Amino acid sequence: MKIGNLTLKNNVFLAPMAGITDLVFRTLARGYGCALCFTEMVSSNGLTRRTQRSYRYLESSVDDRPLGVQIFGADPDVIADAAHIVADMGADLIDINMGCPVKKVLKTGAGAALLKDPLRVGAVLRKVRASVDVPLTIKIRSGWERHGINAADIAAIAEDYGVDAVILHPRTVEQGFSGFADWELISMVKKRLTIPVIGSGDIRSAKDALRMLHVTGCDGIMVGRGALGNPWIFREIINSLASESMPLPVTIKEREEMMRRHLNMTIRDSGEDLGVKKFRKHLLWYTKGLKGGAQFRQSVVSVREKEFLLSAVHAYFSSLEEHDDMVI
Repeated sequence: MKIGNLTLKNNVFLAPMAGITDLVFRTLARGYGCALCFTEMVSSNGLTRRTQRSYRYLESSVDDRPLGVQIFGADPDVIADAAHIVADMGADLIDINMGCPVKKVLKTGAGAALLKDPLRVGAVLRKVRASVDVPLTIKIRSGWERHGINAADIAAIAEDYGVDAVILHPRTVEQGFSGFADWELISMVKKRLTIPVIGSGDIRSAKDALRMLHVTGCDGIMVGRGALGNPWIFREIINSLASESMPLPVTIKEREEMMRRHLNMTIRDSGEDLGVKKFRKHLLWYTKGLKGGAQFRQSVVSVREKEFLLSAVHAYFSSLEEHDDMVI
């Protein structure tokens, strides 16, 4: 599919997730066919002030393409300046976050707080569109609350100001990540716009992805939490789109090999101490739902050494294979 002048090999994307979608995680997703990956959301204020932490989120590689950079902020001029900075640094696409429900973001007027101020949304998009030529998207939620659903109106404003695609996670800010995503709203927005609409929310399997595309008519799908501990989901979705048949589940051996690979890549990227620390949260997702998973995670929650952790991972998965060599 195409977003602006950017041609993508398929319509399956990785959502920007704070603390998750670093270079290592994006590389893993790309290895299974993900067409477009996004950075963690980056503060526009941090970028314009040249803070080291903000620029660290932009670390990439020649294999990490095409890359979408998601920025957030409340001041139209600052967001436009930040967009210009990341475009100059080589971003293939810029996304403006208008859906984050985290309180510390909302209290600054950024993220989903923008949904309450359509005039500011227009001002932001006018400034940013004038500042950069790269493809521009916005990621939004349904609205602030159940009785204030305005995603279609915000999406229409975006199209009017030259945004190239809209990404919609159809939950309200009030919902957070609870309840269910209202896919019907994706369909409504799709019918109103001529630019591409990307659906997000509650895609945890290839079956979910196929159903979203069929039910909503959206142009592409974005996988978020469904990819945690499950980078194979991109391969499964893409294969299912091609053959319309459900792929085989991931085996125990594949799961162990992926954990080892993910850990080693994180250590190469961040060093052993920080790498092990950063990887530990992924242990929860890779072992969620497996027999004895909770006990295993408890046993390694404070591990700091790579070799000890790799040994513990191997011992745990060997015990699973001894009892059941079936796929997970």
